[in-house]
Amino acid sequence: MNIELLGLEARHPAALPGAAAALRALNLQLAAGEQVAIIGPSGAGKTTLLQVLACAQRPTQGRLQLLDVNPWTQSAGDLRRLRGQLFLAPQVPPLPPRQRVVTSVLAGRLPSMGLWSSLRSLFYPADIPAAYEALVHFDLGDKLFDRVDRLSGGERQRVGLARALLAPASLWLIDEPLSALDPMRARMAMTALVNLAAERQVTLVATLHQVDMALAHFPRIIGLRDGQLVFDLPSAQVSPERLAHLYDQFEHELRGEAPPMPSPEASSAQSAPAVMHCR
Repeated sequence: MNIELLGLEARHPAALPGAAAALRALNLQLAAGEQVAIIGPSGAGKTTLLQVLACAQRPTQGRLQLLDVNPWTQSAGDLRRLRGQLFLAPQVPPLPPRQRVVTSVLAGRLPSMGLWSSLRSLFYPADIPAAYEALVHFDLGDKLFDRVDRLSGGERQRVGLARALLAPASLWLIDEPLSALDPMRARMAMTALVNLAAERQVTLVATLHQVDMALAHFPRIIGLRDGQLVFDLPSAQVSPERLAHLYDQFEHELRGEAPPMPSPEASSAQSAPAVMHCR
């Protein structure tokens, strides 16, 4: 899917009225079938960008082009059909807790199904082998008939990724897919997504905190900070110096560490009660 952003600005989906834009004057072009990783410190605008690309968040300024059309000038029906070609996997997938895993995975096909077929699939899964095959890519084949509320956080995250394999989409938008995964399963999941996207000629855009995974698996890296484009380069050209600049004052994120804790002196100073002198 061809994508173009021209002078785009957008607020965070949870921003209050009047809040500053999370994306500012952003210009980007993505060709059909490209694989792109978006990196940057917390608050850079990565999630907001995916929401905009998924037509879930309307830009406040600028223009978004998907398949050479502006989604927000289309009729409600055309916009719905366009959204059916997009798949957004949020960091915490919205999986009904009492639902079986097989049903949750097959829900990836809902955009291409009619109303009655969709309702029937909730009670009688239509293609169990396809769900199993998708789960195997993420080492979850043995969880096919488990209930979602019995899965760990990492397992739920991988179920959300397995949905993408059944979605009738030409654009996969994957938000922090590795945040709850151990290193071995993170590599497995990333390899599966990249290889299957290439095999199906699907455009893949993923936000990642794990910079090393982004550099290892994606040919193109986009660096965002404070809602603005810092660099857009082939992964081989993303030098340590560029990363140090992108993550200035957020070095712990670049190293994959927890944020530093305030010193005891600073904490006690902040919590000390004010002293009032009466004369």
